[in-house]
Amino acid sequence: MKKKAIRTHVLVFLLIFGSLCFTGCEKKKEIQPQKQTKSKQPVKPTVPVQKQVSTAISPSVTGTLIDFANQKDPFRPIVVASKKAPAAKKNRFGQVIPILNYEVPQFKISGIIIGMKESTAMVVDPSGKPYVVKVGTEIGRNNGRITKIAPNYIEVFEQYRDENGKLIKKTIRLTLPKKE
Repeated sequence: MKKKAIRTHVLVFLLIFGSLCFTGCEKKKEIQPQKQTKSKQPVKPTVPVQKQVSTAISPSVTGTLIDFANQKDPFRPIVVASKKAPAAKKNRFGQVIPILNYEVPQFKISGIIIGMKESTAMVVDPSGKPYVVKVGTEIGRNNGRITKIAPNYIEVFEQYRDENGKLIKKTIRLTLPKKE
């Protein structure tokens, strides 16, 4: 008996389910698009323009005006650098040459060539930039000139005025480092 009751329930369920499936599968009529009529000009939608509000002070508004001339500038640095970088020195032709921006004792000799038409030497400034020099080349801040190139050294003659206006003449000898 129980089996019969279960069968009838399953059969009723399948009939209801089948009838719902078939009733939902009806064909619907397709909507045909309407023919559009040609218009002479396309219609553009109008975009609303937003009115801008001015933040300028109108002359009718009265108030206290602040005088900023006596106020402290918040963007000015607290500590003012008083030392300026030394200006690049120019040679006798008006050209800016880096070899004139260092003191003569700061240079190092890296090599000397003797026996050619003219003796030459290679000096290196404190920043590491090399220069090939010969007799008569200007070198250093104090109007120095190379006067002699020997196998082991270079002589530089400086003639300048100090802060008191006194004329100072001196000869500086730069020696070639010895091999180890």
